[in-house]
Amino acid sequence: MNNRLGLLKPYPFEQLNALLSDVKANENMPFISLALGEPKHPAADFLIELLTDETFIRQGIGTYPPTKGLLALREAIANFIQQRFKLGSYSLDPETQILPVGGSREALFAFAQVVINDQIESITLLPNPFYQIYEGAALLAGSKPVFIPCTEQSNFLPDFDQVDKETWQQCQLIYICTPGNPSGAILDIEALQKLIQLSDEYNFVIASDECYSEIYADESNPPPGLLQAAAAMGRADFKNCIAFNSLSKRSNLPGLRSGYVAGEAALIKKFLLYRTYHGSAMPVHNQHLSIAAWNDEAHVIANRKLYREKYSAVLSILQPVWPMQKPQGSFYLWPQTPVADTKFAQQLLRHTNIKVLPGRYLSRTVNQQNPGQNRIRMALVATLTECVEAAERIKTFIQQEQYLDD
Repeated sequence: MNNRLGLLKPYPFEQLNALLSDVKANENMPFISLALGEPKHPAADFLIELLTDETFIRQGIGTYPPTKGLLALREAIANFIQQRFKLGSYSLDPETQILPVGGSREALFAFAQVVINDQIESITLLPNPFYQIYEGAALLAGSKPVFIPCTEQSNFLPDFDQVDKETWQQCQLIYICTPGNPSGAILDIEALQKLIQLSDEYNFVIASDECYSEIYADESNPPPGLLQAAAAMGRADFKNCIAFNSLSKRSNLPGLRSGYVAGEAALIKKFLLYRTYHGSAMPVHNQHLSIAAWNDEAHVIANRKLYREKYSAVLSILQPVWPMQKPQGSFYLWPQTPVADTKFAQQLLRHTNIKVLPGRYLSRTVNQQNPGQNRIRMALVATLTECVEAAERIKTFIQQEQYLDD
């Protein structure tokens, strides 16, 4: 057995299920889950029509898929990145700087296995709170996870000034997430460029998880991406920069398992080599469906509109009784709880039959501080009607201080 497997921590939803195992939910109310960040909006009709085309499916399942991905898919991804992230003349080469992957999750994990040199002691920097895949990837690659707190004082963003020189010198990889999970906070161009300059100085790789990049509050001001920041610096080679994205949140296709990795050609080349042996190629019919999804923006705009409607409705109900911020991006709320986050989650299920995720399960305690403690993550992925119903129940729960019950 790989003895590093013993280093892996229980997944947040494992912990949540254990926490709630003895809680008797209020069965007088229909169950609503705001715990899991799984998109529930219906996929666009034109994509479903492709999946019901017999010829389309038969052609896809009748051939081995290329690990490198179809050229047409790589071109569609390159065009999306070019237009969405305003690369200007610094366009990506679909032949060497783009790699389709089976969703961003598996790629974020596998990437660390490629770039970490486990023959020397190394550090992988992570935001805290964070997507637990980052930590598991670092541990199994033989690197030590070191956490950068993302607190209200830092606008829920990692403060790179808090990292000392010795840590930067040992760093081989840093994971960032923008818009962030769970806060929705966005790293601006200046912060991304500062990180790129640090990577120049200390020679580490930046893995930018941008899976929430297409869900944001201001239609006229989309979140910048890592490759956008590099292009604005005149970096045609995107050295040390790798961006990850997927169709899960953008196009409501979490079950398709389709995403991309894009950036420095030398890193992409090594990652392709790894994936060739790993056997993780995307089925051809999924690749063709992905081409159609990346090439269309109308369904993405409609998707953002639905999330904005839910934010507006839910916040109008909850903010008068429970202070919370509207996030810049993603589809989560990240409010403080009036009691311990774990107790809050238990009592909320008991009284309202609503499931939420305690913030401490998304974070690690460092120097006796856990930046997720006494916060909860609520994913507004259910229907508008369900989200409004959940908000009304939570409002009553807060007003009546039901969270204080023993």
